[in-house]
Amino acid sequence: MTRRTFQGSFTQQEPIPEDAIEAANAVLRSGRLHRYNLADDEPGETAMLEQEFARWQGSSYCLATASGGQAMQIALRAAGTGAGDRVLTNAFTLAPVPGAIAAVGATPFLVEIDENLCLDLKDLERAARDSGAGTLLVSHMRGHLCDMERLMAIAADHGICVIEDCAHTMGASWNGTRSGSFGLAGCFSTQTYKHMNSGEGGLLTSNDPDFMARATILSGSYMLHDRHGAGPDQSHFQLPRYHMPNMSARMDALRAAILRPQLKRLDNNIARWNARYEAVASHLAERPALALPHRPPAEAFVGSSIQFRWPGCGDENCRALLAACGARGVELKWFGGTEPTGFTSSHHSWRYVEEQALPCSDAIMAELFDMRLPLTFSVEDCHLIATIITDCAKELSA
Repeated sequence: MTRRTFQGSFTQQEPIPEDAIEAANAVLRSGRLHRYNLADDEPGETAMLEQEFARWQGSSYCLATASGGQAMQIALRAAGTGAGDRVLTNAFTLAPVPGAIAAVGATPFLVEIDENLCLDLKDLERAARDSGAGTLLVSHMRGHLCDMERLMAIAADHGICVIEDCAHTMGASWNGTRSGSFGLAGCFSTQTYKHMNSGEGGLLTSNDPDFMARATILSGSYMLHDRHGAGPDQSHFQLPRYHMPNMSARMDALRAAILRPQLKRLDNNIARWNARYEAVASHLAERPALALPHRPPAEAFVGSSIQFRWPGCGDENCRALLAACGARGVELKWFGGTEPTGFTSSHHSWRYVEEQALPCSDAIMAELFDMRLPLTFSVEDCHLIATIITDCAKELSA
């Protein structure tokens, strides 16, 4: 029997659209790459991106930043978080999230996750009560949204400010409300592996004008904050312009020019990702030994990656599944390894974070696999990939 292998690349993204390349070339020919280096009455690519993304997201304001990590750092600072403060966040997330908390001098206080890879809301209530934290930086890790109405109710009960890390949920929603629209601010990434690709980049959204004025000054606007496409009225800048430090975290015109045409295609691309997700998920669901996270009806997600657990498999079988799938061209990531690998790490590797006992999260991550679903894969590719995974798991279970 022939054992089929997959020949595609898990890191190859679709090419930048031709109209985005043309827009980028126009910026390069102008020589005006800095967002404030504009001719008279010229709005500029970055300001127009802010306007368009705010409109798409349904937010009053949007600020374009140099990265998603900078969007989180600026959001925390603009919300008043600083040295010595505790900030709640997920035990299961990627390193830039606790990194952003540490960067503003605060201390991450990690909250358990549940088997659906969401923030465990029972543990959040405990942490909100016991930690003394005034802020929650909730990470919608790998595109999984918890019950956002319940989360916001818990936060309100404990006087906690909510900032959303939406790096993996650009376009996702809970009961019809977009991720990033529940808390004080939503932080988005346009790094290559996210839903829009400018290499690096970030977007920060909010409906609070005073918060956004502080964030804009922090991003490095100098006294040019009137050149922002989706910023608050100038009256909101009168006080913060004297008190907020300049963090030089602006997005340049070149990246904005690349992103604007991609935003027009985003809704269509979300449908394409979800078709690929469903192709893989339908196969994995047929293998009883493998467990997929539950997707509740209230959640509209973006399936740009997929996760599954192999309950009770043990470390040896996890490593064997990585190797067997890898030999057939399927690149899985495993969150149970003792050492960080590539983009994958766990709280045990974040030694700038105070060590905490997180038995539930550790047990879940010990058997958790993760896989990208780039749009360079066809739906047929995804059926083959899923077949390889289920074949390898079956062989190892025999």
